[in-house]
Amino acid sequence: MPKATRSNDWGFPRWRGYSASREATNVRICDRHGCDEPGNCPAPKAPNSPDRWHFCQKHAAEYNSKWDYFEGLDKAEKAARAKAERQESEGYAEASHYGWTGSGDGSRSADEMRALELLELEADADFAAIKKAYRVKAKLVHPDVKPGDDEAAQEFQKLQVAYDVLRVAEERREWKG
Repeated sequence: MPKATRSNDWGFPRWRGYSASREATNVRICDRHGCDEPGNCPAPKAPNSPDRWHFCQKHAAEYNSKWDYFEGLDKAEKAARAKAERQESEGYAEASHYGWTGSGDGSRSADEMRALELLELEADADFAAIKKAYRVKAKLVHPDVKPGDDEAAQEFQKLQVAYDVLRVAEERREWKG
């Protein structure tokens, strides 16, 4: 009588490797005429249609570059849908500068850049330089130094707001990093 062998496919974790199956796998070829690459990027044949083309990555990118998401809509509805989509994605565009590396490489927001400009500093200034520049400028226009001078008081308030913007950004970077 032959000895019974145990399968490696029982229980958890799976004891057999995931790529160790012996049966042939079906590979769908790109639907673009003349392309022999695997078509693993589905793309809709028409808006709101369940039918899909299956392209390779190169042809999927080409197909999507020409895709009109608002085809068939009248002009007013097209503008309204485009505006709604822009509003939904504004948060991503606005926050995109937070995800990059250190200062001076596009990581500062427009508010931070205006604050640095007010303090007459370069875009890659570190926080010690920011603090020093703020103190020097604030001493010149502080209300205790120039009492009753409305222009100096406004300039002091601008400096304070600029420093606060930069301080909060620096704290956020320290917390994040």
